This record gives sequence, C-alpha cells and structure tokens, in this order.
Amino acid sequence: MFKILFLMLILLAGLIAGPYLSGKQGYVLISTSSHNIEMTIPTLVIFFVLALAAVYTVETVISRFCRLNKSTYGWFSRRKRLKAEKQTLAGLIKMDEGDYAKAEKLIGKNAKHASEPVLNFIKAAEAAQQKGDEFSANKYLIEATKLAGNDNLVVELARTRILLQQGKLSAARSSIDSLLLIAPYNPEVLRLAADIYLQSKAYTSLDELFGRVENKLNYSPEKLLQLRHQIEDGLQDEKLNEDGVDGLLAWWEAQPRKRHNDIYAKIGMVKRLIAANDHDSAYEIALETIKKVDKKVDRLALLQQLPHLQLENDSKLIKILEKQLRNENDSELKVAYNRALGYLDVRLGEFESAKTYLNNVLSEPHLVKSSDFTMAAYTYEQLGDSIEAQRIREKGLQQLIRTKQSLLVPQN
Repeated sequence: MFKILFLMLILLAGLIAGPYLSGKQGYVLISTSSHNIEMTIPTLVIFFVLALAAVYTVETVISRFCRLNKSTYGWFSRRKRLKAEKQTLAGLIKMDEGDYAKAEKLIGKNAKHASEPVLNFIKAAEAAQQKGDEFSANKYLIEATKLAGNDNLVVELARTRILLQQGKLSAARSSIDSLLLIAPYNPEVLRLAADIYLQSKAYTSLDELFGRVENKLNYSPEKLLQLRHQIEDGLQDEKLNEDGVDGLLAWWEAQPRKRHNDIYAKIGMVKRLIAANDHDSAYEIALETIKKVDKKVDRLALLQQLPHLQLENDSKLIKILEKQLRNENDSELKVAYNRALGYLDVRLGEFESAKTYLNNVLSEPHLVKSSDFTMAAYTYEQLGDSIEAQRIREKGLQQLIRTKQSLLVPQN
C-alpha cells in the first residue's frame, strides 16, 4: 500500500511540475564508453516511475510465491505433526498393554515431528529397553540428547533408569551421582537415587541422602520406616563384615545421638554382637535398651535376642526382666519374657527358676517354639527328672509332626 501511494505521489508531483517546466524542460545526457543517451527531465521522471513500478511488481510476485510455498510447507508440517501426535498416543496405549515392539515403532517413527520430540525419543528408548533391544534404546537416547541440548535433565534421568534396567549397576550409580550434583533436591532424582543405592548396597550414601528423601518425597510413614531400617541393617552389616566387632563398636560410638536413641538400631547392635560372640558388649546395649523400649513390636524384637545372650552371673538385666514381667498383661509379651528368663537362668545354672519360666512358655501351645521343648527337657534332666524330660521331648516331637503335616496340606 505504501509503495502504490509513493508512486502516485511521484506522478502527482510530475503533473504539478509539468506545466511549469514546459518550455524549460532542460537536458539530460547519460554517456557511456559506447553510447550516449539524451532525454528531457520529464522523460527521466517518467522512466524512473515506470522502473520503480516494475521493481515493485516483481517484488510482489516473488513475495506472493514465497508465501504460497510457506503456506504449503506449513500444511505439510501440520499434517506430519498431527500424524506424529496420533502415533504417539497409540504408542503410549501399546506400552500400557505391554506391546513394546509396536509401541517403539509408533512412538519413534515420527518422533522428530512430534510436539515434544525429546519425550518421544525417551519413550521410544524405554519401549526398546522393555523388549530387550539395548542398541535401539541407546540410539533413541542419543537422538534425545542432541535435541535436548544443555537442558537434558529428563534425558539423563531416562538414561539412568535404562542403565538400571540393563543391570549396569556401576554405570547407573555413576550417573545418579552426577545427577545429584546437578539437581540435589529434584524428587525424581532422589527417588531413583534411593533405588540405586539400595540395589548397590551403598548404605553410607543412602544414609546421607535420607534427610532429603524424607523431606522431598511423598513416601508413606511405613515406607520411610522400612527404608530407615534397611539403612540401619545395611550399615551395621557392612561395618561388621569389613572391620569386625571392634570396627562395629567404634562406628557405633561415633554415631550421632539420634541413632543412639533409635531402638531398632540398638536391637540390631545386640543381635549382631551376639552373633559375633561379643556377649559383654551385647549385654551393655541390651541393658540400656530394655529400660527405654515401650512399643510392643520393639520389645518383642529385643526379647527374641535375649535367649541367645550368655551371662556368667546374676545380673541387673534379669531383675529388670522379672519386674517388667510382673507388670505385663499381653500374653505374647509374657511368653517372650518367660522364654528369655528361662533361657538365661539355664545358662546361669538356676534350673529351678528356669523350670517355672519354661513351663509358663509351654502352657501357651500356639506361641511355643521347638527349641522351648528342648530347653525345658534339658532343664528337667539337670533337675534329675528324666521321665518328665522324656515326656516333654515326645510332646515337642508330636508338635513338630503336626506342624509339618499342616504345611503339607494344601490350602483351599
């Protein structure tokens, strides 16, 4: 529009100036090495206007042609994008159905034309990995990395997950360590790190990570507690296996107050110290723990360890157990207390007292163990009552047979 207006203004100027210049048209000479062109000033103006009109006409034709090509290209692009989105949706449905070969083909075929090509390549890589094609999975990840550029957190997360699925635990561990430096509070990074550290038994790293996992992930209290227990067990086993009893005790002394007040961790220490034949250290921790434990599940866990404890003389532990037993009303806990006291008294040679406690245990058939019959029979033998010892052994054998038969009967 502006160009047409400009041409009209030039013509209007010519019409106005024409009468004034009539008779005073002037003279214009354009000279080259081989030609001379002569014309009046009005003729030059008309030639200039026509030349501009020609240039504008050519420009208009070319621009309209380019717009037509652009429109055609846009139509094809939209068609490819719609087709890619349709195939992506169909591929995701196939993934949910478990048809990973078809899903890979649908999602990866036109991935470059999808609205989010990086995500398409990632999903195609996951589908390829699910059907066991590691080569294709890696190829799709390379394509996703090229498109993602510097913002490739989602690609690296996918790569780490696929490495874990491929069983390349060391590579997955190295990858997640790098991701934790880049995005230390990203929930998906933390979730994946927890899984990898558990599988690689990297309990020290997992212990350091637990605070962030607890704050950033929406784990249930039960799952957090389970993870906390896995960390405690893993750390204690690791220290005992690598550094022995002395190393385990040195590690325990260096732990913060929060861990020292953790009943589960203290019971774990008692269990491992007894297994390592360090009964003195186990006794000290058990004595400290029995005074503070209050939850039934924790008391049962501790009482289950005490029958394995070896004492050389009467102790504060037995007195505390006797006092707690007198105040206990729960039948399951009463059996656990009687069992612990009975076993400890046998080891101390207090067979009369042990007989009373073990008889209390045998009076609860649904809670008795096969070792209880053995210990009770041994106690009666030490007291000179071989007939009662034999009767208890036969009773224990009968219960063992009934237990095995019940396990062999199919459940309807």
